[in-house]
Amino acid sequence: MSVPEERCKRCWVTGRVQGVFFRATARERARALGLRGYARNLPDGRVEVLACGPEPALDEFCAWLWEGPPAARVEDVQCTAVEDPGVGEFDVA
Repeated sequence: MSVPEERCKRCWVTGRVQGVFFRATARERARALGLRGYARNLPDGRVEVLACGPEPALDEFCAWLWEGPPAARVEDVQCTAVEDPGVGEFDVA
């Protein structure tokens, strides 16, 4: 049985995503999926997310970014593949 290849994605989430527990909920979801990385607020109102882990879990997490927590109103999610920067457990930055 093969182990899924690990990948990393950096995503920018636009909409009503600050002040609605987006980062904390993203941390819970990412940790449940076994992902590493972080979520942090940006000065322009977006949330930046870096997530690394097995491709199936990463795909599921990136799809969740379009939903977010109940109070969020996600308008757009832009993701790009990046090299693994060696981040640890998923956390809020």
